[in-house]
Amino acid sequence: MATEAAAKTNARHGGSSFLRVAIALQTLTVFLQAVSAGLLVSWSHGGTLHDVGARVMYGASMLYVLAAVLAWKPGGGSLRPVWYASGFLALASVQVAVGIAHVPAVHLPLGVLMFGLSVLALARR
Repeated sequence: MATEAAAKTNARHGGSSFLRVAIALQTLTVFLQAVSAGLLVSWSHGGTLHDVGARVMYGASMLYVLAAVLAWKPGGGSLRPVWYASGFLALASVQVAVGIAHVPAVHLPLGVLMFGLSVLALARR
């Protein structure tokens, strides 16, 4: 019985640290997107960097969802991180769509919002 409880505790802490790393990675990639957006206007390769960064940021958002599910499932904890991660992935999807459509009036403020939400999620972990 004690071994089973210890295994659940270890799984919960392992999932929690993976979740923390995933949120940190996502926060970093969103920040780097802001940097590459600045380079977009001042460097000839800025567009390529921003395009590649968008793919990496989207992958980091998917990793956040995976980490949230893995942190929730073994211990049967709160579903809240899964909802946060899914909501962030939805925002990232909108961000990619408005970026491709070249709608900076939505793309830029949404990027700022995403960075703020990611920092908030990281601070809460």
